[in-house]
Amino acid sequence: MTATFAFAVGIRNTNGAGLVLDCLYPAPVMHPKGAAADAAASFSAGTHVLNDTLLQTLISTAPELVPASLVAAQQSCNNQHELIAIRLTADEDIGSTEEAYLKLHLLSHRLALPNTLNLGGIFAHLPNLAWTSAGPIEVTDLSQALLNARAQGLNLEVFSVDKFPKMVNYVVPTGVRIADASRIRLGAYLGDGTTVMHEGFVNFNAAALGPNMVEGRISQGVIIGAGTDLGGSSSTQGTLSGGGEIVISIGEQCLVGANAGTGIPLGDRCTIEAGLYITAGTPVMVVDETGTQVQQVKARELAGQSDMLFIRDAKTGQVLCKTNRKAIELNDALHSHN
Repeated sequence: MTATFAFAVGIRNTNGAGLVLDCLYPAPVMHPKGAAADAAASFSAGTHVLNDTLLQTLISTAPELVPASLVAAQQSCNNQHELIAIRLTADEDIGSTEEAYLKLHLLSHRLALPNTLNLGGIFAHLPNLAWTSAGPIEVTDLSQALLNARAQGLNLEVFSVDKFPKMVNYVVPTGVRIADASRIRLGAYLGDGTTVMHEGFVNFNAAALGPNMVEGRISQGVIIGAGTDLGGSSSTQGTLSGGGEIVISIGEQCLVGANAGTGIPLGDRCTIEAGLYITAGTPVMVVDETGTQVQQVKARELAGQSDMLFIRDAKTGQVLCKTNRKAIELNDALHSHN
């Protein structure tokens, strides 16, 4: 029997032309065990529309795969909203919109960490849509939808035109605070105790492991560790564009100051002062604990090290790296989201 890599039951939304717009999976699983594995294995790889018989069989054999809320919602499904089951037997390139949404859900449900899933093909299988107060609409249908709404005395609000929706319309992780939901894409991983303020942004396949205070940008592929604080408008360099190949991560109890950023991985207990952006090629003078200059290096040579303090020399503007042995402590009261 071929093992199941991931399995989910959800609602697929299509338009009148049959284009899959999005999918909602309230309880996806990875590597199911026991009865859940047997139930998943009863389906071949791919996507299946669930009739009443298949649905009842799933509910009777593995009820954890079919939440009661999903069963209730199934009563309202129509030709454009179908109850489906999807089974992946291997972590291969994405081959459908249903698969793309499943992998994004796995990340936001905290079932997989960024950079551990094969997301090859995701852009090809996510349609560019208008995300509106009435749900996703194909861009070519938007003008007519706006006119239809206006004719009925309704206001159809368009929030964005994008391939990725905001996470909270699909997954709301426990123990988090999000000031502006539009800045968290589906496929983001937010750990317990994480606060994302209005200027914070978390891309798909990016993570704040929690607890974290995020007031800056976490780019695709970037992971920040527990206790790390990203100051207002700070940023982390991603690899989606520009040819970057270094996957950035920031360890635990770090501080990236306001308007600062990093293009190199950082270990634990590192600080970058406000307004200072460290790139791989930044010349850095390494200074020991006595204040003695040790050597000048490119920042990439310090990648991944812990207990580093990056500051600028007040007189020369030269970037210095000093040992920083004082861990940054976050305010516990800010990260209790029960």
